[in-house]
Amino acid sequence: MGYQQIKEYTIKKFLNYAFSLMSNSTEDSLTKLTYIAEKIPTKEIYKKKIKWIRQLFLSKHPSLKIAKRIINETNPHHRKKIIENFLVNQLLGGTIKRKEFEAKNGIYPLDLMVISPSMKCNLNCYGCYAGDYSKDGELSFDEVDSIITQAKEMGTYLIFFSGGEPFFWDGIFDIFKKHSDVNFQVYTHGGLLDEKNVEKIVEAGNVLPAISMEGYEKETDARRGKGHFKKVMRAMDLLKEAGNLFAVSYTQTKENTHIITSDEYIDFLIEKGAILIWIFTYVPIGRKPNIHLMATPEQRDFMRKRLAYFRATKPVLFIDFWNDGHLVDGCVAGGKKYIHINARGDAEPCVFCHFASDNIREKSLLEILKSPLFKEIQSRQPYNKNLYRPCMLIDNPEVGRDIALKHAKYFTHPGAESLFTVLAKDIDEYAKKYGQLADKAWNEKVNISEGKKMAS
Repeated sequence: MGYQQIKEYTIKKFLNYAFSLMSNSTEDSLTKLTYIAEKIPTKEIYKKKIKWIRQLFLSKHPSLKIAKRIINETNPHHRKKIIENFLVNQLLGGTIKRKEFEAKNGIYPLDLMVISPSMKCNLNCYGCYAGDYSKDGELSFDEVDSIITQAKEMGTYLIFFSGGEPFFWDGIFDIFKKHSDVNFQVYTHGGLLDEKNVEKIVEAGNVLPAISMEGYEKETDARRGKGHFKKVMRAMDLLKEAGNLFAVSYTQTKENTHIITSDEYIDFLIEKGAILIWIFTYVPIGRKPNIHLMATPEQRDFMRKRLAYFRATKPVLFIDFWNDGHLVDGCVAGGKKYIHINARGDAEPCVFCHFASDNIREKSLLEILKSPLFKEIQSRQPYNKNLYRPCMLIDNPEVGRDIALKHAKYFTHPGAESLFTVLAKDIDEYAKKYGQLADKAWNEKVNISEGKKMAS
């Protein structure tokens, strides 16, 4: 039996066993699944992660409850798509495909891609990172179709939609249907998730909405408009009743930190049915940049500590775009793991990096990933030996300024340069103050790690 046949046989065996879990989500069956996944030819780093997951299951970590929730709380069609598209296409077969692409083309492709097909939105949220993009013009269906097709050819089956409000883009449900082998996550304000649209999401099966919130009703309505919170609650109820997984996305600011770091709030989101919580920190980019809206260095440090506590105690997944830098060797932008294609087709390093050198309408995805801008960014990653300080915008602003002002060809909307010019002094001061806290925490982490190595 050849290498390709072994791969196909092992993945098929994994797929068949995964489907059997639909009626048997016992601890033993979930643990056995990790042994089968470990046998699939892939990068050694992923084998280590699979072993790590198995140890979590064996130690009765909350991740075991999360796995059971995914299996028990989802409708059969959605559950099948999760297994086929995410576990098999993206993580197992996709990893092999991406590795083969790297061997052929000399560049490891994206783990995921964020596309903003339109910047249209019916809200006017203060501090919106995308608030200053032009609302005129958007990507066509054929353009989005081409981008996703190119990504799949590289082995990338995880696509995020952002905006604007993605559900204003007319082609979105047709894209879900055409690329039924892709796992889509859609960052949405949730206000358009009525019975009709939720029904379409459930029918597609390969869509996980990530609904934006700021806290409870008072905080959410203050930013997004009166009555918006109730629409979001209704959307969550519809998704939960239909057995379709969804995430919650919130931005940490100086004003809401005390809420989003509380046990009560996380328990509230779990009760509503959220399976994944995305945490971002406010960056003064976009609509009316406000340095005073940023979480203080102390608040950001506190969020990192609370995140460790939540992961050890709550049956829900957490991803913190900044505080998880130490888990992914720093910044993941600039083609290292992902890029952002905005509604004009500009290839930005990150959804918060509003500058570019290339456009998907003029170059292929492979040509863009090999661009001088992305090569320059990757040559500097990680930007800091302290991986609690992963970002070139707010943690290592001297790097961000050099990249944006010297290596990028243009900013992608009027005023985007203010982060690197007008606000430079304030950002430097923030980076210095947070750096003092982060360096202390990182040194403690390193000392503990070294102590364990010596003891073993």
